[in-house]
Amino acid sequence: MAPKKGVKAPAKKKEKVVNPLFEKRPKQFGIGGALPPKKDLHRFVKWPKVVRIQRQRRILKQRLKVPPALNQFTRTLDKNLATNLFKMLLKYRPEDRAAKKERLLKRAQAESEGKTVETKKPIVVKYGLNHVTYLIEQNKAQLVVIAHDVDPIELVVWLPALCRKMEVPYCIVKGKARLGSIVHKKTASVLCLTSVKNEDKLEFSKILEAIKANFNDKYDEVRKKWGGGIMGSKSQAKTKARERLIAKESSYFDG
Repeated sequence: MAPKKGVKAPAKKKEKVVNPLFEKRPKQFGIGGALPPKKDLHRFVKWPKVVRIQRQRRILKQRLKVPPALNQFTRTLDKNLATNLFKMLLKYRPEDRAAKKERLLKRAQAESEGKTVETKKPIVVKYGLNHVTYLIEQNKAQLVVIAHDVDPIELVVWLPALCRKMEVPYCIVKGKARLGSIVHKKTASVLCLTSVKNEDKLEFSKILEAIKANFNDKYDEVRKKWGGGIMGSKSQAKTKARERLIAKESSYFDG
């Protein structure tokens, strides 16, 4: 019987040609057999103790409930505003050792020649916890910048409350090392600006407005917000299963 028009005849399967010289021998990965293929053993690496402590501390901070006074240090300045702030701070960087040595040498030479030297105090960023605290208490500080990762955190945990009491704008930024680089140190827990030059006053006022809106004005909201209490995926799955079981039982008894 001839095939119907428009219907394709079934394609014949091609027979695979097997070379009798090459025998197929699959690998046996048992004991004493072939070496197993390489796997990603990243999970089984024994990391250095410092790294393990860092990771455990991070997990523990997620699990435990964090009081509002400590939780406020997780809310940091957004990237764009932080970039503008650090550009401003870099303009008022204090002199390093080499610059200070050069200035003192010039001053000594001028004095030895009998010339009068003008000693005008430069406008620079102030640093040091005790110094900044004194400036805040004296109402001389115009902006206080606090690092979010100070250890122990108790060193700066009271600073936001003091700034708000004295009505001084403050902000929390990422990285004590980043603050330290501005004042030629490894780290700095807090920086402070007491005044700026006339040409920077407009830009500085804009930064202050944004910082006040993000930190000083939201202090009452932040003061009540607890952090942490985020459990792992397994624990969350168990809790959800328990809730489903309770809901099922309650609907059974209600029905």
